[in-house]
Amino acid sequence: MITDPAAVFFVLATVVAVAIVLELRTKFFGALGSALVAILTGMLLSNTGLIPGESSAYTFLGGPAVSAGIVLILLTVDVRSVMAAGPRMLAAFGIGAAGSAVGASVSALLLADSIGPETWKLAGQYTATYTGGGVNFAAVGAALDTSGELFSAGIAADVTMTAIWMATCLTVPILFAGRSNGAANESGGGEGGATGSVEPAGADADEDDVESSAGAATVAESATLHRLLYSSVGAIDLQGLGLMVAVVLGTLWASDVLGALFSPIPSVLFLTTIALLLAQVPTIRGLRGAGVMGNYLILLFLSSNGAMSVIANIVVIGPPIVYFALATVSVHGLVIFGFGRLVGLDLKTLAVASQACVGGPASAMALATARGYTDRLLPGVAVGLLGYAAGNYLGFAVAAVVRGLIGG
Repeated sequence: MITDPAAVFFVLATVVAVAIVLELRTKFFGALGSALVAILTGMLLSNTGLIPGESSAYTFLGGPAVSAGIVLILLTVDVRSVMAAGPRMLAAFGIGAAGSAVGASVSALLLADSIGPETWKLAGQYTATYTGGGVNFAAVGAALDTSGELFSAGIAADVTMTAIWMATCLTVPILFAGRSNGAANESGGGEGGATGSVEPAGADADEDDVESSAGAATVAESATLHRLLYSSVGAIDLQGLGLMVAVVLGTLWASDVLGALFSPIPSVLFLTTIALLLAQVPTIRGLRGAGVMGNYLILLFLSSNGAMSVIANIVVIGPPIVYFALATVSVHGLVIFGFGRLVGLDLKTLAVASQACVGGPASAMALATARGYTDRLLPGVAVGLLGYAAGNYLGFAVAAVVRGLIGG
């Protein structure tokens, strides 16, 4: 097994390089997308024993690297180009958060006998993590004094489910692409995505009308953002690269300082705010290659996320915990995609909002970037950050309700 961090980085970099080449040169992998291919390949390599399920390389990619990727991508964003998608994304996120709460509650009622007296604590933690992220899982677990064994088992199952759900959210729009294309052809309209998918007619046609009303400038900005994420739009000069690196490192440092001063506000809130403010400066937003480099770092992060999903851990942590996580995420998916479609929300928005709930803002950004949903990118990050704030409150509420129902 390859354990040296530098060698693990090499393997993950190779995975990303191959995933990008396959996406660009083959129709099948082009439909899957490099993000999904990177996740599945990382999972395959770790579960076959080539690379470990835990590594300092993964810790770095899940920390400074993905933070730098977020900054680089946000530096390409003009806030004016995505404001129209905000209300719909917020509604989708609200539905998804409710789905996570319902899923965790149902799972607790079904599995209480198998898990034991701390089932209500796990319900609170899974509600929190599938509304915000791993930070919320840890915060609620610490506050409820969850036992070490259950805490560790819950994290292992959460990591696996999060990677699987990213793959699911990347795949759902593709699975419905055929039906969507047919409906769009019949109605004479539709909205194309980065992989050629077209949104269903009907409710989505209403969304297209709303987006069109934002004006041609919004469409132009969206198209420009998409290009910035996949090509450097010209050569990268040394002066621009120097400014870009200084801006990224300065943003990371400033967000850490502010996060320490204004604890318990997450530093990622400051990071995002600083990056967005800087992005409104034309000179900085116009830096060549920022989106490409950010996209690459996020692909590395996704490949490491797949590598951390060691299926063999299922045997160690016990099936009931896995069932709990699986049931929670499954109910979340049924609620957000089922009810979301009933109220007229499109699959793109629902997929990004769902990933914001389950995987957090970085994963939401990764999905939006990978599928070319450029007008959902910033709203996806926004609701992901909202999840950090709301996850703890919702988690504690569900834990209290479940405890009242089943005891503990």
